[in-house]
Amino acid sequence: MAQVTVTLDANLAIDAMMLSGTKSPQDAVELILRDYLARGRRTETRTGDAADGHRLTADRPAVQEG
Repeated sequence: MAQVTVTLDANLAIDAMMLSGTKSPQDAVELILRDYLARGRRTETRTGDAADGHRLTADRPAVQEG
């Protein structure tokens, strides 16, 4: 697996570690990113994506009045 190195603000990393309950900044960032991606996938599954735009067009028949 490829690795990426990033620089983070120390306070941000500590807050992420405390919130996620991890003991290292790397574990905290990895856990938070995995959760973020999973949440995005769940949302996309529920709402669809850009390719599903055809479902939102107004192809419904006009309402007949009177």
